[in-house]
Amino acid sequence: MINESNLLRIPGPSPVPPSIQRAMSQPMIGHRGAETSAMMKRIKPELKKVFGTKQDVMIITGSGTSGLETAAVNVAATGDEVLVLVSGSFGDRFAKICEEYKMKTHRIEVEWGDEIKVEDVANFLKENKNIKAVFMTQCETSTGIMNPIEELSKAVRENSDALVVVDGVSCVGGVVTEMDAWGVDVFVTGSQKAMMLPAGLAFVAVSDKAWKVIEANEQARFYLDLRRYRDNLDKDTTPFTPGLSLIFGLEQALNLMNEEGLENVYARHTLMKDMTRAAMKALNVPLLTEDDVASATVTAVKPDTFEAEALRKSVKTKFGLSLAGGQAHLKGEIFRIGHMGFCTPADVLQYIGIIELGMSDIGAEVELGAGVKAAQEVYVKQNN
Repeated sequence: MINESNLLRIPGPSPVPPSIQRAMSQPMIGHRGAETSAMMKRIKPELKKVFGTKQDVMIITGSGTSGLETAAVNVAATGDEVLVLVSGSFGDRFAKICEEYKMKTHRIEVEWGDEIKVEDVANFLKENKNIKAVFMTQCETSTGIMNPIEELSKAVRENSDALVVVDGVSCVGGVVTEMDAWGVDVFVTGSQKAMMLPAGLAFVAVSDKAWKVIEANEQARFYLDLRRYRDNLDKDTTPFTPGLSLIFGLEQALNLMNEEGLENVYARHTLMKDMTRAAMKALNVPLLTEDDVASATVTAVKPDTFEAEALRKSVKTKFGLSLAGGQAHLKGEIFRIGHMGFCTPADVLQYIGIIELGMSDIGAEVELGAGVKAAQEVYVKQNN
């Protein structure tokens, strides 16, 4: 029976709701037909709400990383100076993409688990006036921190003419996202996280300021050329064959978000974060990040009295619960819990209870029920 159990609580891919699974199983239609154009027309205004923008959101058939590479090759070219803010594995990935295209890539790096400091960015830009774009990560999945995008974007605008490019892959759809109000020029996310879909779609929104840069950019690109996506989206279509089954699911995902209400979606994610963190504290298991910079979609836990990998193995073997491990130098040091998208407070109580049993199974000191009780108290407090 355990082989049939799959409690997926990693920070992506995340579980897919049954109604989205059913939507994706619809019979295939022609991607150049009227039915597909009508569906794209319905989807466009709903995606704008999720991104907090008046701009159209382009849909690329590819992973979240394809969205990051798309952003890079459209706003900058070989030899251009760019700044990448690195607070973990995915900030490092943004930097590596830029370096691969031989952009002159500067980095501001912080210890994994810390947020990027606004004053560091402002000071760097005051002294380096040739930066064409600043790349940053909203939720650093590898550490469970949320960088202050609104403040960072303001610092970039006040101290340079650089574009603000944001990786929102592991949080857009689960946290407040205000692209226009924050002054973000390119915002990217993927389908397999808070958007509640399988992997395979990237979403990219672009400001008017960024479009001027993109139009003038001589960097070679073909499949990832945002101009093609913009021009085709104006006609309610795509430049290349889209992942239609995923787009069927996307429409239903947007329907579910509308039914719940985006404010309620964001409140649910905050509640699940607070429940999870309270539970770990009650179990005396240290967290990697401080409360004020913690992500609402993924929590990183750094145990100091038992091995993270031993716990992950126990809960997977005995209960079918999948937790993520650490990346790079944090491999074996932390475990990460994804609470995004198709996840509720009931799921939080389930995985906290299982983690307690896993701790007991590997011989860690644990007061059974303490974590669940702490999570329940948070739920009651926030719902009264």
